[in-house]
Amino acid sequence: MRIIMRNPPKNVEDDIESAISMVNRSRQNEINRNKKIQEQQNKKSSKKRKKINKIIKWTSIAAIIIIGVIFTFTSPLFNIKEIKVENNQILSAEKIVSLSGLKKDQNIFRFLKADVETHLKEDPYVESVEISRELPSTVKLKVKERNRDFCIKFLNGYAFINNQGYILEITEDTAGVKVLEGIETPEENIQPGNRLDKKDLKKLEIAIQIIKVAKENEISEKITGIDISDKTQYIIHFANDKKDAYLGDGSNLNTKILYIKEIVEKYEVDKEGTIYVDGDFSNKFKAYFREKV
Repeated sequence: MRIIMRNPPKNVEDDIESAISMVNRSRQNEINRNKKIQEQQNKKSSKKRKKINKIIKWTSIAAIIIIGVIFTFTSPLFNIKEIKVENNQILSAEKIVSLSGLKKDQNIFRFLKADVETHLKEDPYVESVEISRELPSTVKLKVKERNRDFCIKFLNGYAFINNQGYILEITEDTAGVKVLEGIETPEENIQPGNRLDKKDLKKLEIAIQIIKVAKENEISEKITGIDISDKTQYIIHFANDKKDAYLGDGSNLNTKILYIKEIVEKYEVDKEGTIYVDGDFSNKFKAYFREKV
């Protein structure tokens, strides 16, 4: 009899080990899946908690702010007790406070700075203003006023203007302010708050330059007026010294003013006359004084 040998069956232990390994991997995968799901749930829960905490936080802050605003707008502690006015030289403090529209005992937060500034600038003397709150109950108004640099003849009186040509006030007398002659702006336009015409603004520039040079040479205080009607022949008036000075055009001002000063100081006040510095100094012209006879 022939005996046929067959391959032996697989090792039973190997099969068991393989099965156990598969079960373990499956279990581990399940654990990992559950762990991942748990982490995602934890993240969602954490985000939700953070969101809730953030809502609570900002709701609390908003409530505090609202309560604070209500308190500041209603508490007598923040009612205006004092209105300080600084830097005013021309307008009185009472006039500025009245123009501002601010009232004592009104809440210090119940006004807009822009509105107060608008009210104050309705007066042409007010060029700018700084408004500040000094808690709990003081408001400070620091104003910058336009100066009365010149005045011009208007009807039976005068109109003050500053060096930018703004018309500040209509008055009966000059109040010692230098008079400008030769202004051509129509009378109907000579109103406080308005500005001189462009051609008069050009003339004003030379008048400002004349005063500047006169100040540098310490004679501006003696000047009582300037005639700027003719750009080829400006005239300076020294009414208190009874003298006029013919400048010619606006060239070589420093030299001309020096000669004028010398002649004004040389001749006595009671000697009325005219000073001439309107020639060409580069062509041997000499300044001179002609006494009135």
